[in-house]
Amino acid sequence: MSARYPRIFRVRQTFERPLVADAAGTVQAELTRIGVARRVHPGQTVAITAGSRGITNIAVILKATVDFFRAAGAQPFIVAAMGRHGGGTPEGQRAILTNYGVTQEFCGCPVRTSMETVVLDRTAEGIPVHFGRDALGADHVVVVGRVKPHTELFGDHQSGLMKMLLIGLGKHEGAKIYHRAFVDYSFDQIVRSVGRRVIEKGRILAGLGIVENAYDETGLIRAVLPQELEAQDKELLALAGKWLPRLPFNHADLLLVDEIGKEISGCGMDTNVIGRKRYEHWTEEHEFPKVKKIAIRSLTEQTHGNATGLGKSEFCLTRVVEAMDKRVTYINVATACYPQVAMIPPHYDTDRELLDVALATVGLVEPPQVKLLWIRNTLRVEEVECGEAFLSLARERSDLEILTEPRELEFDAQGMLPGTSRVEG
Repeated sequence: MSARYPRIFRVRQTFERPLVADAAGTVQAELTRIGVARRVHPGQTVAITAGSRGITNIAVILKATVDFFRAAGAQPFIVAAMGRHGGGTPEGQRAILTNYGVTQEFCGCPVRTSMETVVLDRTAEGIPVHFGRDALGADHVVVVGRVKPHTELFGDHQSGLMKMLLIGLGKHEGAKIYHRAFVDYSFDQIVRSVGRRVIEKGRILAGLGIVENAYDETGLIRAVLPQELEAQDKELLALAGKWLPRLPFNHADLLLVDEIGKEISGCGMDTNVIGRKRYEHWTEEHEFPKVKKIAIRSLTEQTHGNATGLGKSEFCLTRVVEAMDKRVTYINVATACYPQVAMIPPHYDTDRELLDVALATVGLVEPPQVKLLWIRNTLRVEEVECGEAFLSLARERSDLEILTEPRELEFDAQGMLPGTSRVEG
């Protein structure tokens, strides 16, 4: 076996770790700080957005927002704001929210997942501004969302509060037209053009921006007033980029990924972590890390068969393809005008078969010397399995702790590696 595969050792990375210890208390304090309760009259309704991303503490954050406005005498409710995800259906989007714990029982208010939209206005480019009918029926709207670098988009606004104004509150109809617009115009131009119209005409009361740290924890929660939303979205994005997790090395021959899913990243795996933000199978000259080949081992349960991002890899296990819900995945990528990220790579029944092929495709290096990195997913890279070829580099790094001595890859009788890259015990 040692002649066929690289031996591996495990490292622990050290990242900057800002942390919100009390998410619910911070939500209440932030909303109090910006004084929004004074703008809400008793009996008025407040629509609070809930997206499809797997945001740490999201159910707690939404419940705290609901509790704040109820204490102010309002009648809050939650609206699904997730574009085309969940197959673009009310049932699919409710299932996503339920999976995150965002339910009427937990949050103490109705959860509405209608896909109907109303056209509020048109932008200077002639683009219709879609807005969810359920949110439009409220006296006020509070936009809640995570701010972080997008997997394909560039600019001052990527995944965040401004994007939630159009892709989220625009529902499936809005997402379709806006993604088509991104083909002809920059994302920054469209997000500003549509977002400003929504702020002006959509009764936006406040935004609640969430930034996570490299350990998939809540690092910051900030409430913003509508007139501050655009500037604060940009500022929070800069923080999010600073706090992103990273692979431990800038060059690798093969990256083995245990799982991808929509709750991990919009593209299944975060291209800000693995590279390939603009292109599917290679990196730009100044983009890091540079990974020659990527192999995917499974889909998460929470992705509900959505295999968006599979096309970013060169190999996968057959069980990934079998778990793929083609309808949901194809709706997602077609709406995004990005069908290539759903393309199915060569797939193999076992990890042994997959590695035998993949290790032979990375160049002249022999398999035992291949620079292999093995991660659970792109949200969890604080601990990484590394091929022995990285050992001398790891010993020189003060930010890396070597946790194990080099050891052989261990396959079971069926030719499979352990279920995840974690070392048990």
